[in-house]
Amino acid sequence: MQAFDSSDATAILADLCAGDGAAADKLLPLVYDELRALAGHLFKQEQAAHTLQPTALVHEAYLKLIRADHLKLNDRAHFIAVAAKAMRQILTDYARLRRTDKRGGAKWQRVTLDDALAEWQSQNVDVLHLSEVIDQLAELSPRQGQIVDLRVFGGLTIEETAQVLQVGPTTVKSDWLIAKAWLKRALADPCAS
Repeated sequence: MQAFDSSDATAILADLCAGDGAAADKLLPLVYDELRALAGHLFKQEQAAHTLQPTALVHEAYLKLIRADHLKLNDRAHFIAVAAKAMRQILTDYARLRRTDKRGGAKWQRVTLDDALAEWQSQNVDVLHLSEVIDQLAELSPRQGQIVDLRVFGGLTIEETAQVLQVGPTTVKSDWLIAKAWLKRALADPCAS
């Protein structure tokens, strides 16, 4: 399988953004493994009985991406950032649906934060609450909100995040430290956010 960051994939992304419907069929084989790994990463601590599986999340996110109006994707890192945001939205919508479901809907669906938040690795976090807290952070600092999405849901490195946001890695590191501290406080004490 070709590497996703190849010039072929970049050209296919450009074709997709230009409205070429056939580009979606060409892109999927190039990105599927990476999207599947990203979804698997999000679900690695989930119970086996979880009804939304990584494969379904990949398919829903991919469909959401290729159906988006005015889609602009520059490269691999940008594609992963957009895919991570789509996965977050799908997980949040799914958790809302589960919460309102008559059969067990009152039980909140929980996901575990990824390795980027290692100090919280054993902590289960309600995906709805996490999404709300990230939105609150984004209101205070849009860039920090984006950094959290890219690092937590996108699995991007500091350097990849800096590339997507077009800022320096030092800026991302600094904002990341502040965002983690803010999130840790907000998730520990819902009244504090």
